[in-house]
Amino acid sequence: MAQKTVSESHLELAEIVEPNDANFLGKAFGGAILAKIDLCAYATASRYASAICVTASFDRVDFHSPIEVGEVVSMIGKVTYVGRTSVEVTIELYATNVLSGERRHTNTARVTMVALGPDQRPTEVPRLVCESREEKIGFLEGKLRRELRGNSKEVLESWTERFRGFDEPELDRLIAAQSLTK
Repeated sequence: MAQKTVSESHLELAEIVEPNDANFLGKAFGGAILAKIDLCAYATASRYASAICVTASFDRVDFHSPIEVGEVVSMIGKVTYVGRTSVEVTIELYATNVLSGERRHTNTARVTMVALGPDQRPTEVPRLVCESREEKIGFLEGKLRRELRGNSKEVLESWTERFRGFDEPELDRLIAAQSLTK
C-alpha cells in the first residue's frame, strides 16, 4: 500500500473576500467561508489520495474572528488522519488586511472526505506517515474523533427512540430540566 507523509499533504489556497461573499454586516458570510473550506478540503484530499474525493462530513468549524470584505483569506490544508477510504483534512484559515499587512487566524475546520475510484465507489487511500510528535498527536486525535462520531451517532439514535416513547408530561419534564446528561 502506498504511503505519504503529512508534509506531502500540505496545500495552501488564497482568495480575496468579495462583496458577494458578505453578510448584512459587511463581514464574510459563514456559508461563503464553508464553501471555501470545502474546496480546500477537496483539493487537499484529492491530491493526497490521487483520486476524486467527496465530502462525507464537516466535523467542526470554529469561527475565531470575522473576516472583512477585501481581505485575503489563506487556507492551509493538511491531512491529519486517514482511514481505509477516508481522509480527514484540517484547515486553518488566516485573513490578511492588504493595507496594514495584519494577519490573524480566523477559522479552524475539520472535514472528512471519501476517495472514489473510477467506478465512483470508495477506494483505498495511501497510509499516512506521521514524522513529528505533533503529527502523531494529530493522527491520534483524528482517530479519536472518528470513534467518538460513531459512538455519538449510536447514543443519539438510542435517545431519539426513547424520546418517541415518552408521554407529554415526561417530555415537558425533560425540557424543563435543562440537561439530559445530569
